[in-house]
Amino acid sequence: MSRRSLLRAIGGGAAVSTLAGCGVPAAYIGPGERGASDRSRQDKKLTFANWPLYIDTDDKDKTKRPSLAAFEKRTGIDVRYTEEINDNDEFFGKISPSLMNHQETGRDLIVISDWMCARFVRLGWVQEMDRAHQPHVTKYLDPLLRSPHFDPGRKFTVPWQSGITGIAYNKRRVGREIKHVSDLWADDLKGRVTLLSGLDEAFALLLQGDGVDVTKWTADDFHRMCDKVEKMVNSHHIRRFTGNDYIKDLSSGDVLACQAYSGDVIQLQADDPDIEFIVPEEGGELWAESLMVPNLARHKRNAERLIDYYYEPEVAAELAAWVNYVCPVPAARDVLASSKDKERAELAEDPLIFPDDTMRKRLAIARDITSKERTEFAKRWNALAGL
Repeated sequence: MSRRSLLRAIGGGAAVSTLAGCGVPAAYIGPGERGASDRSRQDKKLTFANWPLYIDTDDKDKTKRPSLAAFEKRTGIDVRYTEEINDNDEFFGKISPSLMNHQETGRDLIVISDWMCARFVRLGWVQEMDRAHQPHVTKYLDPLLRSPHFDPGRKFTVPWQSGITGIAYNKRRVGREIKHVSDLWADDLKGRVTLLSGLDEAFALLLQGDGVDVTKWTADDFHRMCDKVEKMVNSHHIRRFTGNDYIKDLSSGDVLACQAYSGDVIQLQADDPDIEFIVPEEGGELWAESLMVPNLARHKRNAERLIDYYYEPEVAAELAAWVNYVCPVPAARDVLASSKDKERAELAEDPLIFPDDTMRKRLAIARDITSKERTEFAKRWNALAGL
């Protein structure tokens, strides 16, 4: 079971999002008020909040995390690792009262999706990192991920893992190749297609299907795309809108083609080789879930050291081999390719972990939805998705 699948099963996707969805009072924190006295030198520890199933674990003892243990042994820094993030909006609601009131969150390092990172960066709730302390990030971060719209130059965020939103389909049952987003609208797929329910998860791929450059899409582009989706909803072509439960529908055959995440499909293909994942000819969305140091974190330097550690190609390879998402460190591919273990070596050739050049040319990071746009766009999208 993939990490995203587990989150859906435990209800993370249905978490309360009232605070984030309704907007937050103006709470911008200026650069001079974000830092606190750093205790890293005398206090060798840090607190790291992450999602479930998002780090390597020992096969015999799931409470042990080999890569973290190696970092602790090398540096003497004790890492308190918590798997407390089940939903972006839920976690935002949990720590936003502290951040908007200039209080510590009790966390030195967090991982959230880039569309939510954009909100934190916009509000000034995270600290700029010192790249002088992060030579491996500077050297090895994937060029495709280096400068998203919300954080030019990645001053405040560093990708933990990445992924692609594309199309998954059952090649045997469909009986042909799917190459374009428009292929989802073929008559013989009526009632057997699903789209992702979340606005931030779904919109970019659909815009790309209309030939839109998602790095600079407009409101007109968005509404034109929604008009098309609305027609497909009204004609019952779209079976339903899903979270990660599309996995169940695709596996059972109830759905023949759907919007999907690359990391989930790796899991599906292990059980059903007829499942294909494609980046449409028009392009696919490259996204990331990124590391950030929240305001007033007391162990910022230790957090920066941990981030840089995971950008060492050998360490990045260990993490990639376990989580099976797109690795943000392309140099890790050579590490896996040289492995004497056949299964690990084969991972180096998996384009869903290390996208090949053809796939990379079709990937783009969508510009984020601004706070001014979000209320209007979410209202329209949620009406379509039945949320």
